[in-house]
Amino acid sequence: MSEDMQTAIKNAVYPVLDPHMGISIVDMGLLDEINVENDEVEIVLKPTNPGCMSVTRIAVQVKELASNVDGVEKVRIKIIDHTMADAINEMINKD
Repeated sequence: MSEDMQTAIKNAVYPVLDPHMGISIVDMGLLDEINVENDEVEIVLKPTNPGCMSVTRIAVQVKELASNVDGVEKVRIKIIDHTMADAINEMINKD
């Protein structure tokens, strides 16, 4: 089931585009990992540069779309390799 859920989430977030390139974050490799445990999901995003100004907007879109996947109850976003990763992760994952 975990693989099916990962595929469903990847398909759900595929429409999220890098605003500078106009290419799916999936195709660009910004979607680094999808970890599924029961009905909770952790999505790891790795921006193309450590100062990417668009990563917060991308994270919000990913979280919203992944939350709409059947069987997903909670989505946690983890941004890595960004200068403000800790602050953005805290903000984006407030419940």
